[in-house]
Amino acid sequence: MSAQKGIDLSLAKISLLSLFVMVSSCNTLKKVGDNELLITDNHLMVDGEKIKDEDIESLIIQEPNSTLLGYPLRLNLYNLAKENPDSLYQAWLHKKEGREERLTRLLSKKQVDRLGESFFVKGLGVWLKKVGEPPTILDTLKTQKSLQRLSAYYGNRGYFNNTATFEIDHSSRERRAEVNYVLNLGKPFMIDTVTQKIRSSVIDSIYQLHKEGAWVQQGSQFDLNDFSKERERLTNLFRNSGVYNFQESSINYTILRDTTQAGDDQMMDVQLNIDNLRARNDSTVNTDEYKVYRFDKINIYTDYLASESNANWKIEQFGDYNIYYHDKLRFKPKALTNAIFFKKDSIYREEDETNTKRQLVNLNVFKYPNVNFVADGENQDLEAHVYLYPRPKYSLSTGLDITHSNIQQIGISFSPSIVARNIFKGAENLSLSLRVNMGSSRDENIQDKRFFNLWEYGGDLNLTIPRFWFPFLGNGKLIPNEMLPTTRLSIGTSFQENIGLDKQSINSIYSLNWSPHSHKRHTLELVNLQYVNNLNPDNFFNVYRDTYRRLNEIATDEASDYASVEGFEEFYDELNPNHVNDDDDDNLDLIVPSGTDGFIRRVLLGEAKSAEDFIDVGRIAERQDRLTENNLIFASNYTLNLNNRNGITDHDFYQFRFKAESAGNLLSALSNLFSFKEVNGQKEILDVPYSQYFKTEFDYIKYWDLKRSNVLAFRSFFGIAIPYGNADNIPFVRSYFAGGSNDIRAWQPYSLGPGSTNFVNDFNEANLKLGLNLEYRFPVAGDVNGAIFADAGNIWNVFDNVDDPDANFRGLDSLADIALGTGFGVRYDLTYFLLRLDLGFKTYNPAEEPSKRWFRHYNFGNSVLQIGINYPF
Repeated sequence: MSAQKGIDLSLAKISLLSLFVMVSSCNTLKKVGDNELLITDNHLMVDGEKIKDEDIESLIIQEPNSTLLGYPLRLNLYNLAKENPDSLYQAWLHKKEGREERLTRLLSKKQVDRLGESFFVKGLGVWLKKVGEPPTILDTLKTQKSLQRLSAYYGNRGYFNNTATFEIDHSSRERRAEVNYVLNLGKPFMIDTVTQKIRSSVIDSIYQLHKEGAWVQQGSQFDLNDFSKERERLTNLFRNSGVYNFQESSINYTILRDTTQAGDDQMMDVQLNIDNLRARNDSTVNTDEYKVYRFDKINIYTDYLASESNANWKIEQFGDYNIYYHDKLRFKPKALTNAIFFKKDSIYREEDETNTKRQLVNLNVFKYPNVNFVADGENQDLEAHVYLYPRPKYSLSTGLDITHSNIQQIGISFSPSIVARNIFKGAENLSLSLRVNMGSSRDENIQDKRFFNLWEYGGDLNLTIPRFWFPFLGNGKLIPNEMLPTTRLSIGTSFQENIGLDKQSINSIYSLNWSPHSHKRHTLELVNLQYVNNLNPDNFFNVYRDTYRRLNEIATDEASDYASVEGFEEFYDELNPNHVNDDDDDNLDLIVPSGTDGFIRRVLLGEAKSAEDFIDVGRIAERQDRLTENNLIFASNYTLNLNNRNGITDHDFYQFRFKAESAGNLLSALSNLFSFKEVNGQKEILDVPYSQYFKTEFDYIKYWDLKRSNVLAFRSFFGIAIPYGNADNIPFVRSYFAGGSNDIRAWQPYSLGPGSTNFVNDFNEANLKLGLNLEYRFPVAGDVNGAIFADAGNIWNVFDNVDDPDANFRGLDSLADIALGTGFGVRYDLTYFLLRLDLGFKTYNPAEEPSKRWFRHYNFGNSVLQIGINYPF
C-alpha cells in the first residue's frame, strides 16, 4: 500500500511539474508587439442588455483566442514555435568557426542541409503553428466592419434606425484589450398591409387557397428572415401543387413606403410579386405562364447507361408504367412500380419525386437512380423518365480485426460476407456473413495447449424484402410505400470453444421496419427466437473466479473448524484427493468441478457450521444454476426511435428510444394445449425451460450547442425486465450490466453492482438498470478534442429469485447504491471515425462501506482507462 501511495505521489508531482513548465515557458504576450493589443474578450450590449447568442456573436470578425478551462493552450502552443527557423539554424550553424565543416565531414553536405529541414529544427515549429492559434491582435478596421455587420443584422430585423458604437477597454492589463459593442435599436418597423401582384392565374388561385400560415402577415414586425421563410413556403406549395418547374427566383417583394419617410408610426406596406417563368432561348429571354402539369407517361429504364444506345430497348407495359430493358427483364414489374410514386393523370408533386428517389436508394439494388421530366407546355402533360443502373448481382467483402482482452492475449477475427441482390426478382437482398475468431490464452484450466486455443465461429443469413411480408399489411394501405416498409428475416448460429461455458447459440429474427420520415423509425420484431446451449457448465468456477474464491474461503473455514476435533480427518479424507488439492501449507483448494459441487451439496444438506455460510453457499449455488442453465427465448418486441438531428454538424438535438419486449406468452399458451413436460415447476421444450418475461427500456439523449464547438451532452437510461409465469429470473443474454467505455467509465464492463455487492470479475448482471451520463466536450488543438464527464448508475435485481438484500432494489433506499464515476478524456478525429480515450475515477463506490464510499480510490493508481470508437452517446 505504501509503495502504491509513493507511485501516486510521484505521478502527481510529475504532473504538477509538467504543468508548471508548460505555463511558465509560454508567455501569452510573446508575439504581441509593444504597440499592439491582444483581444481578450468581446462584449455586446443591445438596448442595455448583454447578448450571448452564438449566431449574433459570429458576426464579430475578431474573436478572442480560445481557452481550455480558462488557459489559452492553442495560443501558447503557437507562441512556442520559433520564428524564422531557417535563419536561426543558419545562425547556429555558423556561430562557431568550423561547425559547418565538421558536420559536413561527419554527415555530408546534403545531410547537413536536410538537418535544417528536420522536424526538430523546422517541422516542430510548423506543427505548433498548425495546431496552435495566432494571437488575435486588435484591428480597428475589422472592429468597424464588425460593427457594420451587427448594425445590418438588426436592420434586417426591422430596426432600420439603430445606432452602433464600440469602445476599447485596455486599462485593466498590459497589452490586452476588451472590445465593447453597444447598439441602441430604437423602435422597430411594422408591416401595415400586404398586397399581391401575381401574373399567373394558376399560381394566384393556389396562393389564395393557402394564404393562412404565411410568414409575412399584416401587423407583424419587419424581418427579412420571415420573407425568406415565406419564399421557401410558397415554393414548396407550388411545386407540390402541380407546378413542377416553379422557380423560387420568381418570388420577390416590393416595399411600397420609404423607410426614411415612414413617420412616427413606422408602418410599411409590402407587395408580394410572383413573376412568370423565365426561360432563355439563345440570347432572348422569354416568359411563360406557370401551369399545373399532370403525368401522361411514366417510363422506367431498368438497366440504363448514359453511353448506351437506346436502339435495342425492349418494352413491357405494366399498368400506367412503361418498363424498358435490354435482353431480359431482371425485376418483377411490381417491385419497380411500388417504388415509383408518380401516377398517370395525377399532378406533379415534389414530395413524390423525393419519395421515389428515397425508395429507390433504399432498395439497395441500384446505383445513382435519377429522375428527369419532359414537359409538353401546350397540353400541360409531363413525362417522367426514371433511370436505373443496377448494382452487381453479387458482391463479396471481408473484414480482419486483431484484438486483445482479459480473456485472450491476442485474437484474430476474420469475417467474410457475400450479398446476392434481387434474389427473387423483387429487389430482395440475401446476405451471408461468416465469423471466425481464433485467440490465444494461457489459462491453466484450458487443456488445449496449442497457441490458438480459443475459437469462436458462426454465421448469419439475412433476407431483406423491400415491403411488408405479412398478411393484411402488404397492400400498402396501412403502411404506405413512402414510409419505406421493409421485412427482415434472419437466422444465425455461433459456437465457442474454450471460451467461458462454451456457448452454442441459435437465433432467428422476423421483423418489420418502417419510417414515416427521416426523424422517426418503427421496428416490430414479430419473432425473436434464441436458443443458448452451455456445452461446458462444469467450467463455471473457472470462469467466475471471484465466486470460486468466496466458495473456497467458506470451505477452508469449514474444514479448519474440524482441526480441533476428531471429525477433521474424516472430513478431510472425504474430500481428498478427488475434491481437494492440499498444498505444502496445508491449505485446501476445492477442485473444479468435483470439489466445488461436492462441497455445495454438503452445505445445502445441512452440514454448514453457521447459518451465514449456508446462506452464502445457497446464493452461490443459485447463481451457478442461473448462469449455467440453457435458455430458450421466444420473444416479440417493438422499438420506436425519434431523432430531430439535422446532419452531423447539428449539435443541438435530442434522441429518444423506447423498447418493449415480451417473451414466452405464445409458448405458455401452447403448453396449456399440448401439456409440455414439467420439471421442478417449469415447463420444458426439448428439455429446456422456456423464458417468460416482460422488458421495457427508455433511452433519452440531449445535446446543447454551447458555441465554438463546445457541446454539453446528456443521456438517461432506464430498463427493467420482469420474469413471471414459467421463469423466476432473466436469461443472462437479456439481462443488464454496468461499466465499460459507453456506460459508467470508472468501472470495467460487468464489474459494477448489482447494488452494493462487490463480485469483481464475475460478469455481474441484473434485471433493473438506471444510468445517467453528462459530458462536456470542447476543442483542444487541431483535430484533438477533450471531454470532462460524470457517469452515474447501477444495476439491481428485482422481482426475481435473488434474495441477497445488497443486490436487490428495495425502493428509494436503494438509490444510495447509485455509483458515480468522473473523469476526463481525449478524442482524436480521424474523419471517418473518432478514436476515444477516457480515464475514469471511482468518485462514489457503493461497494465500499458507507463511511468510505466517497473518493476511496480516487487516484491514478485505481483509475480505469477506457478505449472506444466514436462518442459514447
